[in-house]
Amino acid sequence: MSQLEEEMLIKQVVQQVMAALHQPEGIPVGVSNRHIHLSAEHMEILFGRGKSLTKKKELNQIGEFAAEETVTLVGPKGTMRGVRILGPLRSFTQIELSLTDAFGLGIKPPFRNSGDIKGSAGIVAVGPCGAVTLQEGVICAIRHIHMNCETAQRFGVRDGDVATVSFGGVRGGTLKEVLIRVQEHFRLEMHVDTDEANALGLKNGDTVTLL
Repeated sequence: MSQLEEEMLIKQVVQQVMAALHQPEGIPVGVSNRHIHLSAEHMEILFGRGKSLTKKKELNQIGEFAAEETVTLVGPKGTMRGVRILGPLRSFTQIELSLTDAFGLGIKPPFRNSGDIKGSAGIVAVGPCGAVTLQEGVICAIRHIHMNCETAQRFGVRDGDVATVSFGGVRGGTLKEVLIRVQEHFRLEMHVDTDEANALGLKNGDTVTLL
């Protein structure tokens, strides 16, 4: 190999390495199905005194899991069985549905960030030992990205920022108004509900790019 050919090869390798270094980091997608987070008080009413959640499957976010236990939701226009509880128990009860779910039940939950339930929709939750009538607590969760502090610094964003992401596939495009949620224990993941995932052709394990 001549010196000129060697220099050209080195230049080509350097370009490839630099291109790889500047590849945008993919954010994995997690499709969020309908679920309920229960308070300890409501857990006792629905499942009995001393009953605890039985872990069915670990979720991607640290410390969170899908429980074996489910509830039935009763709305003005319909009933929805088998709504899974996500653990651990929280200080308040919150139900996250898609608009399609809400339409079938006959309720109109607002689009909110998790935890923002004041003035949201109500529903009746029924378990094997009792029922709870919620005056509020049902929301449609806005699309959001979980990340820890180090990842947020790497992306140049902060908790509460609103971003735009791009995605590929048959229905590829951009998705605006994506809330950034930063906590030290979060793992990088974008959450969308089933309605949005179906409309955009996204599934668990797909990736999006933060613009």
